[in-house]
Amino acid sequence: MSAIPVLPVPPATRRPSALRRLVQPLVTPVVFDYWASRIHPLWRWERPLARVLEKRAESADAVTLVLQANGHWQGFQPGQHVNIGVEIEGARVWRSYSLTNAIGSERLSITVKRIAGGKVSQHLAERVQVGDLLDIGPAFGEMVLPPTAMPSLFLAAGSGITPLMSLVRALDAQGMPAPVTLMYWARTREDLCFVAELRALAARHANFQVRFVLTRQAAEAADEASGRIEAAHLAAHEDLAAHCVYACGPSGFTAAAAALVQDRAARFLCEAFTPPPRQDSDTGTVQVELAASGRSLTLRRGMSLLEALEAEGLKPTHGCRMGLCNTCVCGKSAGTTRDLTTGTLHGEPTAALKLCVSSATSDLVLDL
Repeated sequence: MSAIPVLPVPPATRRPSALRRLVQPLVTPVVFDYWASRIHPLWRWERPLARVLEKRAESADAVTLVLQANGHWQGFQPGQHVNIGVEIEGARVWRSYSLTNAIGSERLSITVKRIAGGKVSQHLAERVQVGDLLDIGPAFGEMVLPPTAMPSLFLAAGSGITPLMSLVRALDAQGMPAPVTLMYWARTREDLCFVAELRALAARHANFQVRFVLTRQAAEAADEASGRIEAAHLAAHEDLAAHCVYACGPSGFTAAAAALVQDRAARFLCEAFTPPPRQDSDTGTVQVELAASGRSLTLRRGMSLLEALEAEGLKPTHGCRMGLCNTCVCGKSAGTTRDLTTGTLHGEPTAALKLCVSSATSDLVLDL
């Protein structure tokens, strides 16, 4: 584990100052950034940045990064995501990560699991060091706490624990005002994150229960179970009529959770962190006109437009690749697309087509 002393974010970065308004006609943002960064690493004219304060192992294949953002970042709600940008091989690459701390405006944390072949996850887990600077986007996501406390059931699998850990920590800060049960699936004990903290919370709050469910090991401890998600795991939660149920994990897990509890819960919120399945029924090719650049491309049906454009050498701006962050949205003025998360066809013009979860079913005109 390593850490860096906390440097306070200079007030000048938090809000437009009289001095900044006076010098704005005289100094370009690029020049300001160059000289200001030599005084303080987080000083920028308008660019949100975060500095790595601490890096620690969280499990066999995950690390937590504690970050300090500058005043251009607007904070978050527990359960939300943030896009993190890093430079790899001379290119700026963005990926979406859930925030894992409870509250904060300038201090935040993300927990990153190494993914085989994952360019950004491996960079963050293996090469980023304390003191490094990361680009940071605005927080987003709707899987947040309800306005008033209500009994909750949290269902997490793998990396799906991260937004739910943020919610648990927020409820802990409130004194756990309503009963909460967290069920957390992982392959083995070595893959589990936050175990000691979760057990300590369960010991401290009578309202909080945690159960670790292992898919490749037998249960040994009293708070463990085994097997993939099924009705038997939720037998103690037959009455969910007053409960808010959150599910986060791979798409197969969230689909199974929805089938088990969605119709019985007062409120059901779900996020899948793996890409949606492709529609194998869509075959062949379509012509896609890129109105802004004047290019015309032949793209495959059935694959996401983001992947299809990347296969042609284009690099559309994107973040989560799961339809959550809206970074890849663009306008569509003609043609029909399929929503890969639901299978629904959309033929109307739109200004917010999500490239990462949309595929072409006809010729298209995109505002790219």
